Amino acid sequence: MISQLTELISQMTVLLLSIINQLGYFGIFVGMTIESSFFPFPSEVILIPAGALVAQGKMTLWIVFVMGLLGSLTGALINFFLAMYLGRTTIDLLISKYKHILFLNHEKIKQSDDYFRKHGEITTFIGRFIPVIRQLISLPAGFSRMNLFKFCLFTSLGAGAWVMILIYIGYLFGNNAALIQENMHIVLFILLILSGVIAIIYTLLNRRHKRRLIN
Repeated sequence: MISQLTELISQMTVLLLSIINQLGYFGIFVGMTIESSFFPFPSEVILIPAGALVAQGKMTLWIVFVMGLLGSLTGALINFFLAMYLGRTTIDLLISKYKHILFLNHEKIKQSDDYFRKHGEITTFIGRFIPVIRQLISLPAGFSRMNLFKFCLFTSLGAGAWVMILIYIGYLFGNNAALIQENMHIVLFILLILSGVIAIIYTLLNRRHKRRLIN
């Protein structure tokens, strides 16, 4: 069973390499835009094969990175503006009526909403490394009408780091899907620790700034 799954993943990787190679850089942009919206489309299947193509000399690293980053930011902004202009009540009604089409449910929205309320605006950075949260963290940011510049900055920093890491994994392991699967959990663990450290530093600096304003 495991060998069959590994073989299937390997075949899918080869197929994706072919598809991305045909669509080119625009395909990466579109794929990452979809990934950053509310559709459950994993960025790993876009950027890791693209990284392998970079290793093969068929794509240019910086263009892949820029297309991946712009796609991530575009998808995040779509969610952000939908949430800001439609509002929580309308979004909830749409989910209740079209949840199977939108690939959303109230539980996922609540999970991302609670995460945003608990950790604040920095979650638009940290959330880029966390499955499910990654796609939906833009919604509570839009509901709260977060400052657009800060939203774009935090989202770009988080998405940029995530994009580069996935490209590097594809570049490093090439077509070896088994090695990618074996090491992905290690990468995610390191990223979560790093984002946690950044969140703590941000929180401490923010508290210090507020104390200075009060004094």
